[in-house]
Amino acid sequence: MSFVLSKMLWAVLRPSALLVLLATLGALRGPGRGGRTLLWLGLGGLLAVMLLPLDRWALRPLEDRFAPAALPAWVDGIIVLGGAVETRLSADRDRPSLNGAAERMTEFVTLARRYPQARLVFTGGNGLLEGGTPEAASARALFQSLGVAPERLEFESASRTTWDNAVFSHDLLHPQQGEVWVLVTSASHMPRAMGAFRQAGWPVLPWPVAYKSLSRAAGWLPDSGLAERLLLLDWAAHEWAGMLAYWLMDRSDAPFPAPLER
Repeated sequence: MSFVLSKMLWAVLRPSALLVLLATLGALRGPGRGGRTLLWLGLGGLLAVMLLPLDRWALRPLEDRFAPAALPAWVDGIIVLGGAVETRLSADRDRPSLNGAAERMTEFVTLARRYPQARLVFTGGNGLLEGGTPEAASARALFQSLGVAPERLEFESASRTTWDNAVFSHDLLHPQQGEVWVLVTSASHMPRAMGAFRQAGWPVLPWPVAYKSLSRAAGWLPDSGLAERLLLLDWAAHEWAGMLAYWLMDRSDAPFPAPLER
């Protein structure tokens, strides 16, 4: 139920949809005070996204939270989280299709070659409300086409959320105390993922990829089109809201997970 409810709420409350909704309601309500307020809230928000790098300001703290770990000579296993596969498009075209998080998959293959002894794990089902083919099916075909030996690969295909990724993978793999596992996911998603894996009792080393925000030195001017900035702002808001929700639901070890002191 929480999965379905979160998807329905997010369809309306994500920044891009909310700003358009406010402007539309304001226009429909007419010239009264309430209508003008809604209209200017919506249009003003869109104008702010157009003129200011709000997406960068929202993404940068997430992407900077965890630096890539200093990996040891021996790694027992490498886990890559789903989220990079376009499941409907992959099924329609009968070939793996990736989105803006594709670096999760390519970096996973790079690490697999760096650590030939490591167990290789992909965790990802289908995060769509209507269900469908799990990501793991396309991931299997993609990894094999990139030269990863099928016998090295293990798949968890029932998860629909980051919390599921952590819990279901732990149940599948039974990691032992002292083992070294590396977690690969998008940099902006890494704080929530690390919080979930720790709460599930699985300490992992972060390997963030698929960075989207430029450095603070890039200035105040936006560096992409409005549509792309809205998309990135949506993603950042999704992660901030997700971390808060996970903290409230006891699915994370901190409201804004950070690297542990050693």
